[in-house]
Amino acid sequence: MKKVIDGKALVYCEGAFNTPNGKTAHGLVRFTERYEVVGVLDAKYAGRDAGDVLDGRPNEIPVFKDLEAAIIALTASDNLPSYLVIGLAPDGGRLPQVAKATIKAALQQGWNVDSGLHDFLTNDAALVALAKEKNVKIRDIRKTPDRDQLHFFTGDIEKVDCLKLAVLGTDSALGKRTTAWILVHAFRNAGKKAEMIGTGQTGWMQGAKYSMVMDSCINDFVSGEIEHAVVSAYKNEDPDVIVIEGQGSLMNPAYPGGFEILAAGRPDYVILQHAPKRLEYDGFPGYKMHSLEEQINAIQVISGKEVIAITVNHEGMEKSEILEVCKAITLETKLPAFDVLEYGADDLIAILMSKLK
Repeated sequence: MKKVIDGKALVYCEGAFNTPNGKTAHGLVRFTERYEVVGVLDAKYAGRDAGDVLDGRPNEIPVFKDLEAAIIALTASDNLPSYLVIGLAPDGGRLPQVAKATIKAALQQGWNVDSGLHDFLTNDAALVALAKEKNVKIRDIRKTPDRDQLHFFTGDIEKVDCLKLAVLGTDSALGKRTTAWILVHAFRNAGKKAEMIGTGQTGWMQGAKYSMVMDSCINDFVSGEIEHAVVSAYKNEDPDVIVIEGQGSLMNPAYPGGFEILAAGRPDYVILQHAPKRLEYDGFPGYKMHSLEEQINAIQVISGKEVIAITVNHEGMEKSEILEVCKAITLETKLPAFDVLEYGADDLIAILMSKLK
């Protein structure tokens, strides 16, 4: 059994698994060092294997119809969790009211509850009282830290002398974090010391040791928190490479993440995640996606650093299309293109290894 930070967890993703609004659950199903995931809640896929639903690769994480069904099955297999984790990531980070009943029932079971949404469970007096009664914790991962815990930009980032890579994207909910983890693991498998800088709640939930939650941070401190995470990873771990998870995209109308990552994280190179089949920004009909050329140019103008490769999100594609789409992107951009989720990162890592300092 793998060693985890916090223990076994059941992931709530009702109505959202295998959709962009379930990306937190997807991350936890694919990889986490914080929990041992023992199941997912989503009635649509009840009885299925979560890994098979998501990637066509079974991973022995079952999907359950509801909490009651999960408790019966997990009791029988002696695999009851100590956490319910909210795996939803809807636009605006709002908690569906229907989820409250499941959260209350989990607390009644004596389970802790972790949520990365903007609707803070710790603002609900009844849930807080129940957690206190049952001697368990509710953690709102996106709750803004006290100002005295935050860091302002200092310029110490210039002392970081290892390779720094940023995985940015052309849109939100695109797989940037998954690609970042794949690269970290590929570097480690190649014998290099690699550290992940998480910049969202899911990265924290996956156990990223050095992380900040960008969209919960007061704006004045966003750059400083990114810098502090990168500098801390460099000082404490002496890595060969640091990979910074991107947020949103430079041109997304609602989530224009990436500016602070470029400015404060000061990556040496950018890897750009792209979903070729997307025509409009995720969740915003009528907002046409900017071209790959425009997005690459914006990154290079803002940062003065080059986009070194494109990583492809294959949503909406048949497997037989993927390699041809990668070739077409290379012809269009003159940059190598890879689907690392489908085919692994060995070819991309071969390019990146030559950039190590």
